[in-house]
Amino acid sequence: MLKHLRAALQGISVYKEIAADPLMKTAAAMLDALVSGAGEDALARYTDLFCGLCREGCAGLGGWLWDRLRYQEAPYPASLEAGCADPVLADAAQRDVTVFLELAQLDCGAVLHEMAGLLPGEYTPVLERLPRWAAGAPFTFQSLTLYYRKHGCGLFARYRAFLWENGTLAPVAHPDCMAPRELRGYERQREEVLANTRALLEGKPVHNVLLYGDSGTGKSVTVKSLLAVSGFENLRLIEVEKDGLSDLPRLIRTLGGRRQSFILFLDDLTFEQDDRTYSALKTILEGGLERRPDNVAIYATSNRRTLVRQTFSDRAGDEVDLSETIQERTSLAERFGLRIPFLTMSRAEFLSLVEQLAALHGITMESQTLRTEAVRWEMHHPGRTPRTARQFLMSLSLSFFH
Repeated sequence: MLKHLRAALQGISVYKEIAADPLMKTAAAMLDALVSGAGEDALARYTDLFCGLCREGCAGLGGWLWDRLRYQEAPYPASLEAGCADPVLADAAQRDVTVFLELAQLDCGAVLHEMAGLLPGEYTPVLERLPRWAAGAPFTFQSLTLYYRKHGCGLFARYRAFLWENGTLAPVAHPDCMAPRELRGYERQREEVLANTRALLEGKPVHNVLLYGDSGTGKSVTVKSLLAVSGFENLRLIEVEKDGLSDLPRLIRTLGGRRQSFILFLDDLTFEQDDRTYSALKTILEGGLERRPDNVAIYATSNRRTLVRQTFSDRAGDEVDLSETIQERTSLAERFGLRIPFLTMSRAEFLSLVEQLAALHGITMESQTLRTEAVRWEMHHPGRTPRTARQFLMSLSLSFFH
């Protein structure tokens, strides 16, 4: 049996990345040692394998393989995601999974028994006290196939938020997104964002979105909270720094054909007049020769409506077509099909927001007293915004605590 399994592992053809993982190489090395009669080497590889599973937080090879098979990019799940039915590829994938299942179901007792026959008697008490990992697997080839069809594979199946940094995707395991029930105020603006995002998930044509306005009004929070909306499970959010704009077309190219929908999130966006990344964003928004995939949209936030800083000296230059240049530079915002303003609240709206948030967080205070304290706070902390309201309520919570 061990000889057969050792040989079968050499024939992995679709899931080559999993076969090349150090932990899988350790398992293969253990089988090599057992088959070749190298008892001490087999013992060393056995303990290495157990330690590796502990380090990965897995009780057995079956659980470890289940994670790798779901989240590893491979030709078979990629073909399912693209809607391609290749029977040759499917048969090869099924053979690989059958081998992985056989490995996952390998009984530690049988391994240790084989090892005992290769080692001298002084190793008997060592083998008897060795820990064992769990045998078995929580998957079949059919369940894997269903998972791929429903969730896709790779990083986008495992994570929902990412950072685009230095030309690579860095997953964010625990994104900072506020629950929708905690959002108060700006209902009309948020509904516009929700409607556009819902259309994106349904595969309909959508606008690129610019949320602009005063600091602290909840522009960024509105975008990040989309990950917490029920029914938006196929949404993926990728935050892009301005320095990464020039390399963004390469990322966009990899997102087409995925089953998920993607928002490329540009937060707190502002350009200087001579900023070279300005042209990169302009090209991405307008589209070049290469068409942007239908499952990708760009959402940006900015405290400036025009996105481009201007000074009086910019308008006093000696360029012949100065007015046209200024107009071209300041029209970047118009390339967003949906432009949503988030402006400072009126005092009545601000006080209403304070009362709503106080009730939400269980802060009990007579209404008039709460309003009076909120006005006093706002006078010393300018800006009638959700951020100011939350800071005020936090100060109340801290004073009650003390």
